[in-house]
Amino acid sequence: MTFQEQIKQGIPNELPQPKPYETQINHAPKRKEILTDEEKKLAVRNALRYFEPKFHAELIAEFRKELEDYGRIYMYRFRPEYEMKARPISEYPGKSEQAKAIMLMIHNNLDYAVAQHPHELITYGGNGAVFQNWAQYLLTMKYLSEMTDEQTLVMYSGHPMGLFPSHKDAPRVVVTNGMVIPNYSKPDDWEKFNALGVSQYGQMTAGSYMYIGPQGIVHGTTITVLNAFRKINKKPKGGLFVTSGLGGMSGAQPKAGNIAGCITVCAEVNPKITRIRHEQKWIDEIHEDIEVLVERVRTAQKNKETVSLAYLGNVVEVWEKFAEAGLKIDIGSDQTSLHNPWAGGYYPAGISFEDSNKMMAENPDLFKEKVQESLRRHATAINLHTEKGTYFFDYGNAFLLEASRAGADVMVENPTLGREFKYPSYVQDIMGPMCFDYGFGPFRWVCASGKPEDLKKTDAIACEILEEMMKNSPEQIQQQMADNIQWIKGAQENNLVVGSQARILYADAEGRMKIAEAFNKAIRNGEIGPVVLGRDHHDVSGTDSPYRETSNIYDGSRFTADMAIHNVIGDSFRGATWVSIHNGGGVGWGEVINGGFGMLLEGSEDADRRLKSMLFWDVNNGISRRSWARNEGAIFAIKRAMEAEPNLKVTLPNFVDESLF
Repeated sequence: MTFQEQIKQGIPNELPQPKPYETQINHAPKRKEILTDEEKKLAVRNALRYFEPKFHAELIAEFRKELEDYGRIYMYRFRPEYEMKARPISEYPGKSEQAKAIMLMIHNNLDYAVAQHPHELITYGGNGAVFQNWAQYLLTMKYLSEMTDEQTLVMYSGHPMGLFPSHKDAPRVVVTNGMVIPNYSKPDDWEKFNALGVSQYGQMTAGSYMYIGPQGIVHGTTITVLNAFRKINKKPKGGLFVTSGLGGMSGAQPKAGNIAGCITVCAEVNPKITRIRHEQKWIDEIHEDIEVLVERVRTAQKNKETVSLAYLGNVVEVWEKFAEAGLKIDIGSDQTSLHNPWAGGYYPAGISFEDSNKMMAENPDLFKEKVQESLRRHATAINLHTEKGTYFFDYGNAFLLEASRAGADVMVENPTLGREFKYPSYVQDIMGPMCFDYGFGPFRWVCASGKPEDLKKTDAIACEILEEMMKNSPEQIQQQMADNIQWIKGAQENNLVVGSQARILYADAEGRMKIAEAFNKAIRNGEIGPVVLGRDHHDVSGTDSPYRETSNIYDGSRFTADMAIHNVIGDSFRGATWVSIHNGGGVGWGEVINGGFGMLLEGSEDADRRLKSMLFWDVNNGISRRSWARNEGAIFAIKRAMEAEPNLKVTLPNFVDESLF
């Protein structure tokens, strides 16, 4: 069968042969046993409903064994034979260009060069899934190949509910992930519902088909690192940045450090992902001996090098050893997946990677105890450095939250609303007041032709527009504009593409609309092929997350999720090609609600109309919420937006004279 025939077939009429478990692939760890015997039967029964009864006798034992061996039913047998990668949009079968674009983006999320655990359909973060199993994937791709522009596919935590009649301005796909009742939103609830096959953790851009590999966070991390050094009044050259994690999103850190111009030490316990990042040239060197690493850092500091060093080992060892050796760490953070602390997101110090994986599955209570013990050590070592001047920030991975729950010394002596911890979230100090309040966030696009030359042309278009905009930009956003122009000019030489021909660029509503309009014109003129627009959920409007995206909201509303819900509803009727809303994101189930979108530009006047309507709302929705919280940058930004658009009328806050209290 051809590639197109396999896509259109969906779940095959005859059972494919079982596939061997490929040990060279980076696999998800075994999930802990959490189901009762009756619930295990229910999980198998749920899995079998995708298949005709004539296949049940053969599949029942196989699915039961997968559940026992891996803690999940992935249906490995049904993994496609074709290469999993984003193809040019013209190679996908279908009646709708928008549906073809979504297939392309799904394939990009599952590309072996992009996905963290491709055979388990997990893109990043240890549990950020596109689908729960391969039957869901096959059925979804079949539906997309049949869809017209008068239908909408409804996705229910990886499960394709089906095609429903709609209209051309409706989203082609509506995605929900993990939207469970709030009282059932603890980590063990996810384990249970996911094992049953009824819910999944979509992370942010994993379950919304908008992940573009580590590049997706490189730009934001570069901005964060640059501004962290600015906060301590030091140039990055020769400065030391210590962090951890080389997986999906965290893998961007060493590349960002190189772009910023500092020395980066990034610890990682997984040898496979460490090698992958080295092969992809996202890190310069791998070190396994901590003593050798110390001397290498001394040399780099002396010579003011720009270099990224991976330490294949536990980050706690790095913080402790560097304190013992008297090495000065300038800025520090952490990007282990602590939203998922008990299932592979964080590995305890003093226990090997292999033994940790075994303990995680066979003795989860002891594993949790060891993780919390390690978090206490981790925090103690960080405190030793911050007492000597290190600037440490939480990178929104729930490090401070889980460390506090473990009893670590991370709480401030006199807490205030929004400042409970010794150390700030990077959003509180950097991204919130500098970027999100002014409407700057991670706008991104993918060249659906798959041609590198198209990406080069879009980079040039975006750069030209930003340079023109900067001539008349107000003083308040000149630094943001300058940083973004520097970024886009260096994007090609920094080899940021992994998977599809994609780019990320922090831009405000004006920039996003002007860049998208210019892309659409270039498509219409035949200069480039179709372009998919999107963004990270980690943005101005898409995410309500009290310890990350909305951590610089101080009016008491940071624990509300109205903004994310408003955002996805508003995007859906303003012309998005697809929309998504998730529980979970990068900080854990029950800790955040986040939403995203995708939009296909194909050169039409209709696309012009939709992009202007949707992108304006998508950003200004969040600025208006931030302005109501009395964030001064957001008040400036929303007033500016109202001047530009007479139909925008936003309720502004009045300030109270503090002496009245």
